[in-house]
Amino acid sequence: MVSRWWEIQVLSDPALEDLIFWRSQNFGCRGSSSQVQGTARLVKAYLPQDQVQQSDLQTLAKLLSQDATVAGFTSPTVSWQVVNEEDWANSWKQYWHPQEVGDRLLIYPAWLPLPETTDRLLLRLDPGLAFGTGAHATTQLCLAAIERQLGRETGGEIAIADIGCGTGILSIAALLLGADKTYAVDIDPLAVTSAQESRDLNRIDPSRMVVEQGSVERLGELIDAPVDGIVCNILAEVIINLIPQMSAIAKPTTWGILSGILLNQSRLVTHTLEQHGWTVSALQQQQDWCCISIQYHTKLS
Repeated sequence: MVSRWWEIQVLSDPALEDLIFWRSQNFGCRGSSSQVQGTARLVKAYLPQDQVQQSDLQTLAKLLSQDATVAGFTSPTVSWQVVNEEDWANSWKQYWHPQEVGDRLLIYPAWLPLPETTDRLLLRLDPGLAFGTGAHATTQLCLAAIERQLGRETGGEIAIADIGCGTGILSIAALLLGADKTYAVDIDPLAVTSAQESRDLNRIDPSRMVVEQGSVERLGELIDAPVDGIVCNILAEVIINLIPQMSAIAKPTTWGILSGILLNQSRLVTHTLEQHGWTVSALQQQQDWCCISIQYHTKLS
């Protein structure tokens, strides 16, 4: 039982929020929160005190500074302090509230009582250690794009691959919005556990939402036929590395929704897509992030 935690506070430009969440998750943080502070964003992340030393936290601060520089922003201000168990357990949750996304979804914290009435599809989450609460621009862009895409689908069973699934939020949303089956993979075992718990929380049959550890190679082993759609909300650098592999699970009618991409990175992502048989059909923007909708157009021999 952990009784003492490092609380890492990162004050930054709002556009860096998702990068900070991603970096802190990779660092091993368990739970995080975000709040507006003037024109900036204050992100708090937590990990057990005995897991790292102050020198490790200094390394994290340097990595966050490097991330900001690469993205073209001023380096964030990073500080840390030790807090008690009860402070950690409640701190990040108090800032996360129900969130309406798109026209049909309501992302709802699992620890709150269910709403008496709602005309929206209820997607319950208790993210724990994994990324993806629906509160961030990249996730909201993905969810709205999935809603639009599935609203255009007519006939046939729809199977979707969710690469880097985190909490499983995109897979669950896709199933609520009309997909028949999703294959959710993540290289982080903590994310796999979180996605499985999210699936159970939303009472989804495991046969409809398959959750496994791995990446595109694992998807190739799980599916019986190419998928109808691919969703991926990670970061541009990771997506660029995944693009050459995506054709292995695609067919001429496969569509994709990619997010976690800063606007100034979108040109490199779209160039890589075009080199590997994908056409960009739309680009949506929120803050400094964008979501790219794509279509596979491999030539039939």
